[in-house]
Amino acid sequence: MKIIVFGATGNIGKRVLLQGIKMGHEMTAFVRNSEKLYDQLGEHYVKHVRVIVDDIMDSVIVHEALAHQDAAIIAAGHAGQGEEFVRIVDNIMSQCEFQTSFSGRIWIMGGAGLLDIPHTDLIGNNLPGFPPEYRNHTRNYERLQQTQLDWSIMCPGTMIDSKEIPVAVRLHVTMDTLPILIQETTKEYSEAEIAGHLFSRLQELNIAYDDVAIFMLDHLELGGAFRRKRVGLAYLRSTTVS
Repeated sequence: MKIIVFGATGNIGKRVLLQGIKMGHEMTAFVRNSEKLYDQLGEHYVKHVRVIVDDIMDSVIVHEALAHQDAAIIAAGHAGQGEEFVRIVDNIMSQCEFQTSFSGRIWIMGGAGLLDIPHTDLIGNNLPGFPPEYRNHTRNYERLQQTQLDWSIMCPGTMIDSKEIPVAVRLHVTMDTLPILIQETTKEYSEAEIAGHLFSRLQELNIAYDDVAIFMLDHLELGGAFRRKRVGLAYLRSTTVS
């Protein structure tokens, strides 16, 4: 499969790129800094990647980069960039729509605050105490919903190195809702109380970068189960190693 990664030198982008190479995909990296990419990949893997070094806000370049790609994984920018982040995503989305030779399968990075809180009509990003910049993920999600593209938005909690994850865990996947157990009595809480409850349980949403990367790469089929869904990931811990 031909896959382009926007933001291929970032924490998640570089892992998507490397895992994609290991899986045998034809990977394209869209980056600002080729030297950083080469340092991260190493000599062994560099030869397996097509590299585009250019301005991600150049609509013509992005349009051309998407030609004949089967999928795009958008890991460029971060919510703290504010309007710039929203513009980056909007530009890539627009070119995905306009590029007739692009299949339309997209993964984009969001955050756990985009997921529905069970038994309520709330999402974390709208709760008091949540960083206001997280709402930029909400804006990107709203932009996705306006398209006819085959997209999924990955909504992890805090991403950490794989070595920090216990051995005896299984991946728990949800669509549109938080991947942790929330009691039904939560619906009786105030928004501030719900926010406090979620903050106290943030560690339950820790997920390894590599597990996020592999999950997206494993679900690139058109019209798959996660089409136009927000995806949550967490670990189910067990006491024995299976």
